Parts: sequence; C-alpha cells; structure tokens
Amino acid sequence: MSDVQAPRGMRREKLDFSNPAGERLSALLESPAGTPRAYALFAHCFTCSKDIAAASRVSRALAAQGIATLRFDFTGLGNSEGDFANTNFSSNVEDLLAAAASLRETHEAPRLLVGHSLGGAAVLAAAADIPEAVAVATIGAPADPSHVAHLFDDARDAIEREGEATVDLAGRRFTIRRQFLHDIEQQRLSERVRGMRKALLVLHSPVDEIVGVDNASAIFAAALHPKSFISLDRADHLLSRPRDSRYVAATIAAWASRYLDDDAPAQARPAVADGEVLVRERDHRFTQEVLTDRHDLIADEPVRVGGADAGPSPYEFLLAGLGACTAMTLRMYASRKKLALEHVEVRLEHDRIHAEDCAECETREGKLDRIRRRVRLQGDLSAQERTRLLEIADRCPVHRTLHSEIEVLTSDDS
Repeated sequence: MSDVQAPRGMRREKLDFSNPAGERLSALLESPAGTPRAYALFAHCFTCSKDIAAASRVSRALAAQGIATLRFDFTGLGNSEGDFANTNFSSNVEDLLAAAASLRETHEAPRLLVGHSLGGAAVLAAAADIPEAVAVATIGAPADPSHVAHLFDDARDAIEREGEATVDLAGRRFTIRRQFLHDIEQQRLSERVRGMRKALLVLHSPVDEIVGVDNASAIFAAALHPKSFISLDRADHLLSRPRDSRYVAATIAAWASRYLDDDAPAQARPAVADGEVLVRERDHRFTQEVLTDRHDLIADEPVRVGGADAGPSPYEFLLAGLGACTAMTLRMYASRKKLALEHVEVRLEHDRIHAEDCAECETREGKLDRIRRRVRLQGDLSAQERTRLLEIADRCPVHRTLHSEIEVLTSDDS
C-alpha cells in the first residue's frame, strides 16, 4: 500500500490484493481529504482497466462527493497478475468479492457498488454476496453477460472448434477461450438482480451504440423496488466527455446519499443556540466542523501547510464575514435611499505587512494585519453616490468590530 499524488483536497492510495487463485490484483483507492461518508467499489468495462477515463473520472468525482472509491484491474488486465485468457464472467465476480473483502479488512466494507458496461453486470451478480452494500449503480450495463459475445462473432466458430482464438478488441489482441463463451451463456443475471435486495440505479444512454438502451429496460424490469433510471442523453458508451463522467458521479452520489445516510449510524447533532457557533474537530489535523443553529460548514487549512483543503481557512472565514457584512450593509443603505444599485461584489485579501510600510497606522514597529477590500458597484450611480457607498462600507458592523477594542474570554468547558 502506498500514497500517490492525488488531486488537491483528495487522497490516493495504491493497493493490491489476491484473487482466489492467489494472483495479485492492482487497485487504486480515491478518498476525500476528510473522513469518507462511505466506501464504494467500482468495476470497469470489458477488457478495460481501472485507468480508463470513465473509471478514473467517476471515481475521482465520487471521492470529491465524500465517497471513497476503490477501482481495480480484473485478473490479466492493466497492472494485475494472471492470464486474461483463463478468466470469465464468473472469475470477474470472484475478483469483485475479493476486492470487497480487501476493502473490508483494510478500510471499511463497500456500501455502494458501481459498475460500467460488463462491470455493471458483474456488480449486479456480486451484490447479494456483499452484505454491507446497500446500493448498486450500473452505467451502460448489459442485461445479460452473453451480450459481449457479439464482439467476437467472426471468431466464434474457431473458438468452438479449436478451443480458443485471438480476437481484436478496440485495437488490442486478446485470447478468448471456449470456457469464456460457455460461462457467459450460463449466467442468469435477471435472477440475481431480482434477489439482490439492494437499491438500484440504472444509468444508460439512449444513443449507446455498444450496449443498447433496451438492456437498461430489462435490468430495471427485473429489479425490485427501490429502483431508479437516469437517461444519459447524448453520452457515448465510454463516457468520453469529462462532463458526462462528472454528471454520472454527481447523480450517483446524490441518489446513493438517501441509502448511505439512512444506513450510517445515527449521530445526534449537538444543540447550538441562536447566535452561537460550535467548532469541533473532524480529524486530528486541521479539518473542523463549524455548526450554527441551522447551518453546517467545514473549515480547514490548505494542503501546503498540512491541511486537507476541505473548506475555507479561518482567515478566509474572517474575510467572508467582513465581505458578507459589507455587501449586506450596502444593500440596506441603497434600498433605504432608493439608489439604483443593481449588484454588489466584494473581494477581500489578507496579508501581514511591516508596520513601517503603513503610512496611516499608529503602530510603527513589527508587523500588522492588512485586509484589502475591493468593492464593485453595478448600476446607474453618480460619482457622489459611489463615494458615499464606499464610506458606508466602512460602517458595516463587522468592520467596526475589527477596528474596535475586542475582549476574548476563554474558559474550560470540559
């Protein structure tokens, strides 16, 4: 297991685990910077790898939504050991169960299963044997694993006659053996779908030229409720456009939250009085939960100083408070005076400067804090009105608080 470079605000771990034959399979776990809401297991398409664009984009997008997602190379593909020619649909299902077992042992069992194309059929087949899973999502999945047989129709006779044949799939050469054909023909996926007892989301493009949308209809019809269908308008089978992958991930995360949150242990939200703010640790680094009586926020520090960048920093919250107060004060004044103020924007920056560089400051030694506030006023305003509004900006309550003498009383509330 090792950490590798991840997008800002996320973690990425290289993992490996053994399949039932003892071969090492390569995996990658994409996680949010803080504590994951849940863990998911992603199964890639036929003859693809965990690094195909759809798999990596969807996994990263799910992680950004707080769902740690493990994707891996099936036996004989990508960086995994084994001979692809010896695999079949049943061995793919066994690989999935081994991945779930590894995730269960090293982190937490997957509660969400996601599969793309034949990987979607595989997660449907494996779902009943992963008891912790509460939700399953398929993307462009076939209703019957034998659907992939059309990819090597021209070699079918040779496979049956010789026991195997080399076929060209998307520009790559693979050996397909007779046992693979016989295995996919023996699958009864509709029975497994009906008996899996999980919430199901079927995502499929009506213009999918690889796996027709009628497959989505068959999967949906076989499943018991709760079940949902989302049409991926204009998306191709491999989700080649990044925006399609992002849409899929956002949709899955939003849909799954109903089941993941219901299944998660209930944690009572602490009572917070009106006007009070509660801040408590979310991890043992810098990530903090910020709670008011009606709102939940996250505060953090940037990655460059050891944080996870899961939310604004304390100084960014300070600037946000001043900026919000400024804009609100200007709006109230403009409304009262009936000024033609159409829109207000306030940009703020904080830094520390040498006191000697501040001509208007009383402090002459050491360093002091400086906040730059740039106010953008849109509307048919005269020069005099604009000048007056900038004067009013300095009168917002938060601005006055920052300039006044402040007493902070600290006590032990244990």
